Amino acid sequence: MTTLVAGAVGVSYYDKSVNLSVDGKASAVHAFGTTVGDVLAKQDIKVGEHDVVVPSAGSKIEDGQKIVVRYGRKLSVTVDGKTRDYWTTATTVAAALQELGIRADSAKLSASRSQTLGREGLAFSVTTPKALTVHVDGKNLTGSSTSPTVKDALGELKVKVDRDDRVKPALNAPLTSGMQIAIQRVTAKTVRATQAISFSTVKKSDSSIYKGDSKTVTAGKAGAKVVTYRIVTVDGKTESKRPVATVVTAQPVTQVVAVGTKSPPAAPTTPTPPVSGGNKPSADGLNWAALAQCESGGNPATYTGNGFYGLYQFDEQTWHSVGGSGLPSDNSAGEQTYRAQILYKQRSDSPWPVCGAKLYT
Repeated sequence: MTTLVAGAVGVSYYDKSVNLSVDGKASAVHAFGTTVGDVLAKQDIKVGEHDVVVPSAGSKIEDGQKIVVRYGRKLSVTVDGKTRDYWTTATTVAAALQELGIRADSAKLSASRSQTLGREGLAFSVTTPKALTVHVDGKNLTGSSTSPTVKDALGELKVKVDRDDRVKPALNAPLTSGMQIAIQRVTAKTVRATQAISFSTVKKSDSSIYKGDSKTVTAGKAGAKVVTYRIVTVDGKTESKRPVATVVTAQPVTQVVAVGTKSPPAAPTTPTPPVSGGNKPSADGLNWAALAQCESGGNPATYTGNGFYGLYQFDEQTWHSVGGSGLPSDNSAGEQTYRAQILYKQRSDSPWPVCGAKLYT
């Protein structure tokens, strides 16, 4: 009888009622053993170096005792681009931040603050507010942003940029505290302008024209082209203007000039006065300049409307009779003098009844 009583007492001594909390989940368990570690082993609870057990595994247990187990979670936290690993027994992101002393009251998190932390841990980022100044459109805008990049910060501040605008630092640059962001407004447009094309001049030798004289055979004419320019302006000021296309709308006409190669008549010598007996002085020695001055005022292009032309007032029939072409007034002074000398050899000074005497002065 005594033996039975002793056995019952032994069982009662080792059987404990324990309140067990694992990561906040409580349960009442009966366990045989003398230490916390015995209880955990009975419940198949394994703990590692980053887990927390209160009281410690080697502590003796009492009936009705509370045992708390908190598993460790590995957190990879990136704060403003810098990553660091932590271990925590917190079960939510908010509790972990508080436990680890990471200030993120006004920061932007990539994970919800209320998100539960599983035993597998979690990786998330924390972006703290950063002061910045944006220089744009002649103004300085100040503010703060938790955006990771310049582009995101500009979007948050409602500053619009297009693909032509220049942004420094670049849109994909990481945002840093105190950053100065400069934006230049760039516009590009095309304009068209009509421009003249200069004509060239070609000179050709002409043996029918006296040396030193020339005449235009074909009049030159400027051409035309439409040039398209691309004009780039930065903050309203022209930065560059360059041609991007040219269309010729009218080709220029080359000017052709005939240049005389014919030797001119010999210069007049001292005039020889008329002699009796019908002999007349040589045409080369007469004062043709004086005759021309008397007849036309020395103007090769003279035409008064009376049917007589040029320096020596030829009519068309007489002009053609001495080999002249066209009208006398359309020819050079040298050509007119040459034809007048031929006429003199044929008819002496009779064609110039008023001014003929000037030949002998």
